[in-house]
Amino acid sequence: MKRNVMTLTLGLLTALSAGAQTIYDATTLAQKELNGTARFVGMGGAMGALGGDISTIATNPAGIGIYRSNDVMTSFSYSAFGTESTYEGQTVNVDKNRWSFDNAGFVYSMKYGNQTALRYINFGFSYHKAKNFYRNTRMEGLINVTPDDGIVSQTYQMATQANSMFDSGCDIAQIGDAQNLFDNNNVGWLAALGWNGWLYDEDYHNNGQFAGYIPYPQWQPYGTFHSQERGGVNEYNFNVSFNVNDRVYFGVTLGAYDLNYSKRSFYDEDYDNGEGYALENWTDIDGSGIDLKFGVIFRPIETSPLRIGLAIHTPTFYDLTLATRARLVSDVVTEGSEIERIEVDSYEELGGNYMNQEYKLRTPWKFNASLGYTVGSMLALGAEYEYQDYSTMKFQYPDGYEMEWENSTAQDMLKAVNTLRLGAELKVIPEFALRAGYNYTTAAYTNDAWKDLPANSIMTDTDFSNSKSKNAYTLGIGYRGSNLYADLAYQYTTQKADFFAFDDEYLNKTELTHTRSQVLLTVGVRF
Repeated sequence: MKRNVMTLTLGLLTALSAGAQTIYDATTLAQKELNGTARFVGMGGAMGALGGDISTIATNPAGIGIYRSNDVMTSFSYSAFGTESTYEGQTVNVDKNRWSFDNAGFVYSMKYGNQTALRYINFGFSYHKAKNFYRNTRMEGLINVTPDDGIVSQTYQMATQANSMFDSGCDIAQIGDAQNLFDNNNVGWLAALGWNGWLYDEDYHNNGQFAGYIPYPQWQPYGTFHSQERGGVNEYNFNVSFNVNDRVYFGVTLGAYDLNYSKRSFYDEDYDNGEGYALENWTDIDGSGIDLKFGVIFRPIETSPLRIGLAIHTPTFYDLTLATRARLVSDVVTEGSEIERIEVDSYEELGGNYMNQEYKLRTPWKFNASLGYTVGSMLALGAEYEYQDYSTMKFQYPDGYEMEWENSTAQDMLKAVNTLRLGAELKVIPEFALRAGYNYTTAAYTNDAWKDLPANSIMTDTDFSNSKSKNAYTLGIGYRGSNLYADLAYQYTTQKADFFAFDDEYLNKTELTHTRSQVLLTVGVRF
C-alpha cells in the first residue's frame, strides 16, 4: 500500500485540548441503579414518602426523620449478569456472576421533646453502591453491505476523522512520519491509528480526500467485538433530619462520591484473504464528586395516613481524570504483494504512558415526588416519580471553560428520563412481611443518537449502545424481632439496546438484551 511522507505543515484547530469525553461515558457515570437495603429494594425503592429506611437517605432525606430509634445495618448481594447480542441472525450470550458489598449505615435518633413542635432530630450516615459498571458485551458476524453493494468497515470512520481534521486545517498526510501523531492535540487517535496501520490513504479519485481501505477484491469483513466494563460509584451520605409534630418531616443529605470505571474493548475485522486488523482500547475514569439532597414529607390531613414526599437533588459535581491507551495490529498487502504485519501502540508512542486528561462533569438536577399510604400496621403502599433531563449535563475543562462540542452533543442526543417506582409491603404477622415492587425508567438517548467523536478525539472505542427503557421487578421477605431484623430481596432487571461497533450510516444494529438477577441480604439492629 502506498503512503506519502511529506514536509510537515500544521493547521491549528480551535479546540483547547484533545477531546476525551463522550455523552455515552457521561451517561454511564451519571445513571444510578435500584440498590440499598433489602427492604428498600424489595419494595422497588418506592419509599420516598413512607420513610423509615436508611436507603431513603439517598432518595428523600426526610425519610430519616421518620425514625424514633437508632438503627445499624449492612447489606450484601449476589448478582448474575447476562448479555445476549443478535447480529445478522447470529446470537451470542455472555454471562458472569459476582458478589458485592452493597451498603452499610446507621441512624442516631434524638428525641427533642413531647410538648414542643420539634419532636426528633435524627442523624444518619450510609455507604451505598450507587452504580455497578460490571458488564460484558460481545457480538460477531459478517458486516453487512450498503444498499448499492458497497462494503461497510470501521476503516471508513478512521478516514472520516482524517477528513474532518483536514477540513479544520490539519492534514495527517503532511504530518506523516515527521511527528508523533499521538502527542499532537490536533490529531484524532482513530485517524492516527488507521494512518500508521496503513488502513486508509488518499483517494485521488475523490478530490484528494481519504477513504477507508478494503482489499481488492472487496471481501466482506467478518467483525468481532467484545468488551469488559468494571468498577462502580460509591456514595457516602451524611444526613440530618427533623420531625415536626409527627406530621411534617424534612431533611438534608450531603452526598460524596468515589467513582472508578474501566473499559477494555477489542474490535477485529477479518477480510478472509489474509488481511485484516484488530483494534484494542483501554479506558479508565477515576474521580470524586459531591451533591446535596433536600426533602420533605408531610401528612396533608392530620387524621389520614396518606403521606406526600418531595425531594430535589442538586447536580453531582465531578472532578474526573481519564486515562486511555489504544493499540492496533494490521495485516495488509504492501506494494510487493506480500502480507505485512504492522503494530501501532499509543502506549509505546508516548514513551510507556497512558494519555491522561482531567475534566469536570455536572450531572442533571433530579426532582422526586412520592406518595405513601398505610393501613394500620399491616399494609404499606408506595409510589414514586422521578425526573432528570440528561440533555442539561455539562462538561468543563479544569479551568472552568465549557467543552462546547460535548455540551452541544448532549443537548442534541440526550433527553429527559422519567422513572416510576411502585411498592407494597404486607405484614402477614407482626414479625414477618412480604414485599413486591416495580420500576420503569425511560431511555436517555434520542432515537438518532450516535457517538460523535471530535476531529481531534483521543478516544478510539468507537462502539456505542443506545439503551432503551429499563424494567425492574422485585420481591422480598422480612423478619422483625424485638431488636434484630433481617431482610431478603430478589431483583430482576432487563433492558434492551441498539448496539453499533462503529459509526456508519449503513451499519446494521446489533440487538442487545442486558439482564441482572440480584439476591440481596440485609441484617441490622434497632435499639
